[in-house]
Amino acid sequence: MTLWFVFALMTVAAIFAVLLPLGRSGAAQSQGSEIAVYKDQLAEIERDLGTGLIAAPEAEAARVEISRRLLAAASEPAMAPKSSLKWRRAAAVLALTGLPMVAIGVYMPLGSPRLQDFPLAQRERGSGSGVAQSLENLVVQVEQHLEKNPTDGRGWNVLAPVLERLGRFDDAVRAYRNSLTYNGESAERRSDLGEALSAAAGGVVTAEAKAEFERAHALDADDPKANYFLGLAAEQDGRKDDAANIWRALLAKAPADAPWRSLVQSSLARVGGGTVPALSDETIAASRDMAEGDRNAMVRGMVERLATRLKQNGDDVEGWLRLVRAYLVMGDRGKAVGASADARQAVAGDAERLRQLNEGLKTLGLDG
Repeated sequence: MTLWFVFALMTVAAIFAVLLPLGRSGAAQSQGSEIAVYKDQLAEIERDLGTGLIAAPEAEAARVEISRRLLAAASEPAMAPKSSLKWRRAAAVLALTGLPMVAIGVYMPLGSPRLQDFPLAQRERGSGSGVAQSLENLVVQVEQHLEKNPTDGRGWNVLAPVLERLGRFDDAVRAYRNSLTYNGESAERRSDLGEALSAAAGGVVTAEAKAEFERAHALDADDPKANYFLGLAAEQDGRKDDAANIWRALLAKAPADAPWRSLVQSSLARVGGGTVPALSDETIAASRDMAEGDRNAMVRGMVERLATRLKQNGDDVEGWLRLVRAYLVMGDRGKAVGASADARQAVAGDAERLRQLNEGLKTLGLDG
């Protein structure tokens, strides 16, 4: 009802906007104009008399005549012509009936309140597609600029990662090569080129990509991207021990807040070279003197305690990821899958935690 009330007020305002000028008397306006003309003529006579352009007797006669006309115009009643009044009345009737009818006729098919709203997901997709379209338009502009200025190294450096993000891997490879040509050699650019080559090959570290990572490693032995992909190349070649050694060395030098730490840890667990997290230094030291069977029993006991704690407090996303990773390290994929299902159920009511969990599980190879 509030919506219809607002529309009614808007319609009334529009009608008054049309009727207001129609209600004004055209005769009154004409009368006012005529009086103003006579007053101007009187003033003009005074000016001519002052400058000597007219004699005093002639000025007095003209003044009397104009004053008589002025008095007649001021005392004449303002009467609107019948024909003009008739047209104004017709226009008023049309405004009172026509405006609401036209408004209703336009609103009903285009703005019916019964029209259902778009779901939030659709609106977000529409917004996302608009952002993607804007990004693609910017890419086209940069590409056009680079066609005219192919030696602009900074332009290639900016364009390459955007092309990779858009999934245009072959174009990204070309852009990275041009960036190397016009910006010079660096470990970062070699690693980026190798990553683009791997992405173009569907995630396989090809011989060409591996060569780029080796060049990056030669330029900077601590380059994290080069070391990670060299470990991945070793894993894909079936050399899991070499991959584990590369990734262990990478983690040993990694900052505690490195954004890629979890990816390397999950990769290390995948090749069987990981350890169950959350072991204190004292526990690790004590386990060195244990027999293999006792050490395994201790680890399984810690994993079971972690699982019990998570059943009581399921909001700990990092704890769930540690548990899943531990099961994978122990070779019990069935329990890892079961734990991932329990984790999703525990954080299902928190969209942000669920997103973090799904990303972590994806790095562990359990994104299904």
